[in-house]
Amino acid sequence: MARPLNFFIQIRNYKGQKPPKFWGKDKKVYEKVTYYPRHPGQVDPPIAPTKLLVIQRVKPYAGNPYWHKAILDQLHLNEKKSDITIVKNIPEICAQLWKVKHLIKVTPLNQPGKLPEDNDIHATWLMENGDLLLTPRVDPVREQLTMDHVGNPKRLDGETLSFELRMRWLNPWDT
Repeated sequence: MARPLNFFIQIRNYKGQKPPKFWGKDKKVYEKVTYYPRHPGQVDPPIAPTKLLVIQRVKPYAGNPYWHKAILDQLHLNEKKSDITIVKNIPEICAQLWKVKHLIKVTPLNQPGKLPEDNDIHATWLMENGDLLLTPRVDPVREQLTMDHVGNPKRLDGETLSFELRMRWLNPWDT
């Protein structure tokens, strides 16, 4: 009975597989990684890693082993799925992220080239793709002119303007 079942079982042993020998002249070794370029003479663009990473949990917290939950607790990703955490891109953090990479989404944080000072920032937005948008504070002269315009009694507000225009529409010959 066991003999016919072995016929349907397909076993593939990947242990001793090596790349073809004619690829040997094209390989490039980066520390522990061997890279085979697609075209001869292909040069990789320089990589400038980001300083910060945006981490978001995409899989459920429940049902994971305690060592994965401990890492998610350290990253404060144990509450809602929509919560994000911003962490440094350092080897210690990357080692933790590697252990729970099947539970999280990692996005590099793209900062603008010139960061403003603390008192110049009015608002910040963090987009889903990792872009950080900063809006500068409005200069005081422009802000004062806007407040003068809003508080001007000669200016028609939206409610009065809509009422007057509606009356002119309903009674066009009375004006």
